[in-house]
Amino acid sequence: MKYSYLGRSGLKVSRLCLGTMNFGVDTEEREAFKIMDAAVDAGINFFDTANIYGWGENAGRTEEIIGKWFAQGGGRREKVVLATKFHGEMADPNDGPNKAPGLSAYKMRRHLEGSLRRLQTDHIELYQMHHVDRNVSWDELWEGFNVALYQGKIGYVGSSNFAGRDLVKAQYEAKAKGMLGLVSEQHKFSLLCRLPELEVLPAAEEQGIGVIAWSPLDGGLLSGHALRPVPGSKRANDPARVEKHRGQLEAFERFCRELGESEANVALAWTLTRPAMTAPIIGPRTLEQLESALRVADIQLGDAELRRLDEIFPGPGGEAPQAYAW
Repeated sequence: MKYSYLGRSGLKVSRLCLGTMNFGVDTEEREAFKIMDAAVDAGINFFDTANIYGWGENAGRTEEIIGKWFAQGGGRREKVVLATKFHGEMADPNDGPNKAPGLSAYKMRRHLEGSLRRLQTDHIELYQMHHVDRNVSWDELWEGFNVALYQGKIGYVGSSNFAGRDLVKAQYEAKAKGMLGLVSEQHKFSLLCRLPELEVLPAAEEQGIGVIAWSPLDGGLLSGHALRPVPGSKRANDPARVEKHRGQLEAFERFCRELGESEANVALAWTLTRPAMTAPIIGPRTLEQLESALRVADIQLGDAELRRLDEIFPGPGGEAPQAYAW
């Protein structure tokens, strides 16, 4: 496994991040345990989750499964750089009028305590804002994070689904308070979703923020199963989405055959060639899916291969800010 610093922090994380969104939903607890054990054995030390995973009335279920896995001991907790997120609505009647999605200091404190309890740990390495909340000032946000940092309950702060302007604003306000600021931004990014190259990736690179790509297979469309549907691949089997991109997917399939690699692994490896990219999130439902992704960090895509991928999946129009001028 290869490792990289997380943004401008001194923390090293694996270049593959284990996403756990399927745990407790499509993946039962026993299989989730096997996946996490195999991930650690393979050198993956970066795990990502969120308090809302499990969804609806089952929100928090995924964190509970991870917590039970930690509780088995054997150094499991110590071997993992743990990331979780908050913003969404939890099924907690005690939240009252503050149950709506948001990032208030009140919500931050309550949801951090809830995550720590479910995860059966006393700290979280990377605490991430799952979305922007424009009703909350950066004064309130950084004060809340500063308290959690001082208490040792979190180690670093990250964001998710932020625009480029949000990243710059966050770092500006953090610097004014003498704080490190954001070390990561988790963003939707793939060969079929390259819009972040215009603003988010350049802003992240300039501000020292490591990017974590979510949905790097675009909901399974780049998995290699879209043209030949398999059971359980719901989004990849969406006929409208497949037809929209059929020409690209067929060309991509031919290209990957020439390379002797799977479509999923090439799509994941491509994300690692992008500026500011720390790791793509892999979200295996089964142990076999995890094992098939482990060689991604070893795949080398040269200039010729990258040009071919640009031909199949054109980018959004150039680097910022030149793309907006001449």
